[in-house]
Amino acid sequence: MRVIEIAGGSGPAEALTVSERPDPVAGPGQIRIRIRAAGVNRPDLLQRRGHYPPPPGAPDILGLEVAGEVDQIGPGVDRWSVGDRVCALLGGGGYADHAVVDARHALPIPEGLDFVQAAALPETVCTVFANVFEAGGLKAGETLLIHGATSGIGVTAIQMAKAAGARVVATSRGADKAAAARALGADLSLDARTDDLEAAITAFGGVDVVLDMVGADYAALNQAVLKPFGRWVVIATLSGAKAEIDLMQVMLKRIVLTGSTLRARPADEKARLIAAVQAVAWPWVASGALRPPVEATFPLEQAAAAHLRLEAGDHVGKIVLTA
Repeated sequence: MRVIEIAGGSGPAEALTVSERPDPVAGPGQIRIRIRAAGVNRPDLLQRRGHYPPPPGAPDILGLEVAGEVDQIGPGVDRWSVGDRVCALLGGGGYADHAVVDARHALPIPEGLDFVQAAALPETVCTVFANVFEAGGLKAGETLLIHGATSGIGVTAIQMAKAAGARVVATSRGADKAAAARALGADLSLDARTDDLEAAITAFGGVDVVLDMVGADYAALNQAVLKPFGRWVVIATLSGAKAEIDLMQVMLKRIVLTGSTLRARPADEKARLIAAVQAVAWPWVASGALRPPVEATFPLEQAAAAHLRLEAGDHVGKIVLTA
């Protein structure tokens, strides 16, 4: 099968090369997927640069989410059949023609979704569900603040929060991105380059949960706009990992600060999360309430171009490889 390998160097053109490896074989409890599309995510960029190694037992191939057809069933699997259309959460291996995955980590593709749309879902939906709804405890009637609202995670979080009956405050860079977040359902969409974020969010009434992909630069803002008993969930640190925390604000507002990663979670925990996503969020997908936009697609052999597009930061929504 074709795979994209990391050959060395940090730039995508130098680092990513097309190679061939033997087709993987589904083992006990696994299925093999003939990959038709694979999501491109920021952790892929970090791994390419040598900063995010795969967890033990995961393939060294990039790619954390795929969609395609089941073409092989391992021993002990009775949930899936050959030919089933599925998308799946991977620890790695998505930039290829085939991938094997724990059968519990796959989800059925709802009617009406093509493989490209489906490949944009597993990593992002699981990340949002685990952090906004489980760690952040977002409830109907509350307000979610999303930084980086037009990223793949951001556009998914907007739609999931609205589907759950919450209000959304979005921040993004530039008027066009602010307009895109508003079109996706954000109740208040702010341009981080020109708007007074703290004043605008405070006038809106503050927020109950922050989904923070920026990190250090927004630490003071988050503390200022969170309501009492607010939850601040960190999932990326694009502006830096070290921030100043006003402990008096934490005490007076009873703020909870937490964060997480997804890739290194144990297989059983991922299976629990997938089951929860299927029960709660998959009906939103089936109804059309949750359809993250796909900014661009690239053939598998153009993975370097896909990385360049993601690194540029001008996209709205997901970038997907097609195989």
